[in-house]
Amino acid sequence: MTLAPAPARSLRIGPLEIDVPVVLAPMAGITNTAFRRLCREYGAGLYVSEMITSRALVERNEVTMRLIQHHESETPRSIQLFGVDPKTIAEAVRIIVAEDHADHIDLNFGCPVPKVTRKGGGAALPWKSTLFNDIVTQAVKAAGDIPLTVKMRKGIDKNHLTFLDAGRAAEDAGAAAIALHARTASEYYSGHADWNAIGELKEAITSIPVLGNGDIWSADDAVRMMAETGCDGVVVGRGCLGRPWLFGELAAAFDPTATPKDGPLVDATLAFVGAAFRRHAELLVEFFEDEDRGCRDIRKHAAWYFKGYPVGGDLRAQLARVSSLAEIDDLVGQLGDAPYPGSAAEGQRGRAGTPKRTALPDGWLDSREIGADASDMLRGAEVENNGG
Repeated sequence: MTLAPAPARSLRIGPLEIDVPVVLAPMAGITNTAFRRLCREYGAGLYVSEMITSRALVERNEVTMRLIQHHESETPRSIQLFGVDPKTIAEAVRIIVAEDHADHIDLNFGCPVPKVTRKGGGAALPWKSTLFNDIVTQAVKAAGDIPLTVKMRKGIDKNHLTFLDAGRAAEDAGAAAIALHARTASEYYSGHADWNAIGELKEAITSIPVLGNGDIWSADDAVRMMAETGCDGVVVGRGCLGRPWLFGELAAAFDPTATPKDGPLVDATLAFVGAAFRRHAELLVEFFEDEDRGCRDIRKHAAWYFKGYPVGGDLRAQLARVSSLAEIDDLVGQLGDAPYPGSAAEGQRGRAGTPKRTALPDGWLDSREIGADASDMLRGAEVENNGG
């Protein structure tokens, strides 16, 4: 893990000054308070919540109200909202601002999940240009002095690209920054992100920061993306799964004078990884206020943490079904302290999927406008959604 140091850089989003130009991408079921705190312990940047459905927030759903809470150590606080109705999103923003839930709000237009896009939400929505503009305009107005940003994809597919039009509209509406996941909805997470599109967007948007998202698996990738595209910062998603210390490496890459907790470059031995896994579980137990639930949640992270390390099949299986912190302590004690395995532990993490036709409402692509009779269909997009 050898880095060519990059010049010291920070990121300004409205009035917020972020120490390093790095943002943790919202990931459903992943970026809860526990994971955000863990990443922050290793590095710096802006750490965004799981995607929050605006309608559930307005209706004060119990689970949603819990998800928007931040630990006292989290600053600045960031919440991502998802929605399809301008009035509902604006009301959700007003609640966040009035009740002091966040210092930054992001709007999600990148979700490629079929049950969302087939209702016209997520990555499908920017195709309806007037609706997109109305949502961003009303949300920015409701946010007041709180910076509001937009995260989106290139478009629905290669024949229906929207990122340049949507980027300009968001800039004109007063968004504080724009993040582009350089894939279309139909690509899901497959193949390679099109960093050229990030460069195109950066050339088109001149008054606010443009952030790049897609295929940031290492600090080297982040430095290279910014050098190749000219973007103002990076958004890190799947690359930090099982590697929360990546944020320490990113801090060092962008500011050679920084001193992340574990040194400028982490020596991720097996013992180090085991300790991180245990700390993550501890924070999950605290977050859920339930040891059994916290330990059940850490199970899905086990494969990511120990990817490429010499951990036997039986031990891996046990780590993936832990039920108590004491059990984790016992299993971590059996790991030993093998050295960092190099490339075997690097690269893609999480499910990439395969390209697929994006599920859309009937006739969605016939026009960039949307009829007044579409409100019921759009409300359906806010039911049981996932992040993108």
